[in-house]
Amino acid sequence: MNAVSKRPVIISTDPGIDDAVAIAIATSSEKLDVKLICPIAGNVSLEKTTLNTQKILTFFGKSIPIVPGSVKPLLRPLHDASGVHGKTGMDGYPFPEPSLFPENNITAAQSMHKVVTESNEKTTIIGIGPLTDIALFIHQYPNDLDKIENLVLMGGSLGRGNFGVLSEFNFGNDPEAAKMVFQSGLKIKVAPMEVGRQAKIMPTTSEKIKSFGKVGDMFYQLFSKYRGGSFKIGLNMYDALAVALILAPEIFDITDTHISIETQGTLTSGASLIDLKGYLNQADNAKVAISVDTKAFEAWFVDAIKKTI
Repeated sequence: MNAVSKRPVIISTDPGIDDAVAIAIATSSEKLDVKLICPIAGNVSLEKTTLNTQKILTFFGKSIPIVPGSVKPLLRPLHDASGVHGKTGMDGYPFPEPSLFPENNITAAQSMHKVVTESNEKTTIIGIGPLTDIALFIHQYPNDLDKIENLVLMGGSLGRGNFGVLSEFNFGNDPEAAKMVFQSGLKIKVAPMEVGRQAKIMPTTSEKIKSFGKVGDMFYQLFSKYRGGSFKIGLNMYDALAVALILAPEIFDITDTHISIETQGTLTSGASLIDLKGYLNQADNAKVAISVDTKAFEAWFVDAIKKTI
């Protein structure tokens, strides 16, 4: 497949070990043309997510523009997830010194605008971190919205949370931004937290990936430090789900529904109300994956990692 027929893509991300996997898969796909990566503070600080983006792209030899985004949420302090991803966000592997460097003379929103307006085709935006920069882009460039094919997000929860009692990390970190995104009118696809917990990479699969030479060794060493599950019970590959929603939508059970984000609740701020039963009487604003075929996901995942070699 040539570059002309590839889907243009922007990735907003906070690497993060599972983000690194998603970036590797997306940038190695023959169906996606990743035009821009905008690291954002989330799993770790912006300085660290930017460096991690540089490291993963240098490792795979991908020359893709990197434009750092927001250092914190729109209105709230940043709460990171270094307890899951380690102090650097990608502990466990001695990456080579980066040979690719960020562009610091433009904002993430401005760079998204540039990519979207210069593209001959509609652009897909993948959000696998807090949604601050995507919200800023939506707010600052409303005339660009008809040039967006869709937003594909990993975030939210069908029930309980992993950030607050009812809030998932990506949406809960910046609920005001998430609310802006879901009120934008854009076509949105979402893989919530529970589906990430279904999409486990089991021990036999980790061992198979370990055999994939230098790439397999790198991922295996990262996985050994990842606290999103474990080698013994399986690793949760949350962010790769967003890429799978684009490349392998047939492995998911997807439903149309309405998603509202709570921003006012003292105890529930950041909760994503995924209204599967229509209690809110609101028009559908998202397609939500409510389950994934676990065996099909593992097979897709292994194949996708092979393509990064």
